[in-house]
Amino acid sequence: MGALGLALVLAAAAAPVEARTVYRCVREGTVSLATAPEPGSKCEAREIDDTAVQTPNLWGSMGVFSGTLYEREQDGRLVYSTRNLPGSRVYLRFTAVTPPGEPAHEGLGQVGAPQLQPFAAEFRAAAKATGVEDAWLRAVAHAESAFDADALSSKGAQGVMQLMPDVVADYGVEDPFNAKQSIRAGARHLRALLRRYGDDRTLALAAYNAGIGTVQRYGGVPPYAETQAYIAKVQALHARYREAMGIRVERPAQ
Repeated sequence: MGALGLALVLAAAAAPVEARTVYRCVREGTVSLATAPEPGSKCEAREIDDTAVQTPNLWGSMGVFSGTLYEREQDGRLVYSTRNLPGSRVYLRFTAVTPPGEPAHEGLGQVGAPQLQPFAAEFRAAAKATGVEDAWLRAVAHAESAFDADALSSKGAQGVMQLMPDVVADYGVEDPFNAKQSIRAGARHLRALLRRYGDDRTLALAAYNAGIGTVQRYGGVPPYAETQAYIAKVQALHARYREAMGIRVERPAQ
């Protein structure tokens, strides 16, 4: 069973309605998916729409791994989780296929090693001001411009964060080639996208790359090879930046 298939099984177990809630729970660097918040874990609710073109990847970049979906009683009802909590019994076993977190994306080149020195103070300040993770901001900048403040794409994207003219206008950027202004506006834009998509980084990246209207039109990540490769590249870079910055890399719960 793939990662998306498992998410659908969890959603189906949650409630027979069009929008299902699945919880992504993190404890001591391990991740599980569940139909109810897990005691002792930090859980975020993710809504899954039955009519969505693509079910979101709730795991992250963990490669291919095998796990177990458990059933247990909690607060007088049956709940399901991929973490083996007290009172659990095996419900089914699965294999999840998530983005590999490795380079080699045609048209985008190699992922490359993390670069912690370029504009370090600017990234820290933008992360603190917006609450968007520093490592994720750096991963986006790395994929977008390789930290080139003078970068200009054929489509008109400018600066370190490759801001399009409408984004430049929305956030009052006076000079999109000024690294500080670019990083700050890019972080604000990513924060707005995360809020729009319920902290779903995959959808936020899709909108950052292809536009909000495109994501809305397709009901999820658009079927564009460039956008899908871009998302995979940022996810791979994010894992590398987290590791380079001493942040615990998440792994599946057992």
